[in-house]
Amino acid sequence: MTPPQALSPPQAPSPPQAPSPRRRRGRTRPVALLGTLVALVLASAGCGSATKATEPDLASSVTAQTSTATPTTSTPAATTTAAPKTPTNPALASKPVVPRPSGPAPKTLQTKDIVTGTGPVAKAGANVTMQYVGVLYSNGQQFDASWDRGQPFPFQLGAGQVIPGWDKGIPGMKVGGRRELIIPAALAYGAAGSPPKIGPNQPLIFVVDLLSVK
Repeated sequence: MTPPQALSPPQAPSPPQAPSPRRRRGRTRPVALLGTLVALVLASAGCGSATKATEPDLASSVTAQTSTATPTTSTPAATTTAAPKTPTNPALASKPVVPRPSGPAPKTLQTKDIVTGTGPVAKAGANVTMQYVGVLYSNGQQFDASWDRGQPFPFQLGAGQVIPGWDKGIPGMKVGGRRELIIPAALAYGAAGSPPKIGPNQPLIFVVDLLSVK
């Protein structure tokens, strides 16, 4: 409505005018903009808080998925199988020295255990493996030794593969043992001997080690 003019006669009231759309827009624009800004601020704050609130959950989810997806494996402890023990004796680790005998040679087989073994017993018919040194009783001179060849001597005990003094003197030994055998000529090589090292009717001395019995 138009305001009254001062010092002017009364006039008929003019018809009411419709509000100007331009003026209404001019008045309401700041309010609308302010409302929009407030809404954006609130929305932005809400999004930020929602994002922050969900970040730990996301991290927990990733951790859970990683721990689930990665299988854990355990390495079994290594197992070792102990090798079977063979009866041994440090005294049998080196070649024995046979002392030179004194006095007349015995007429019968003589045996003496220098080292007593702890393994299986040698019996007639068994396959045995021996180390040995042989010397002449008369002067102590060596005539043979498996030690010098670096090769133990295998044979069947009691089968006549060796001189009678061995077949009779080795039974009863245990693996890991060392025995001295004083063998008369009749149980050795007899009147024929074993030339050139062993003459006729020579008594012999052997020191034998029993390495195995099968």
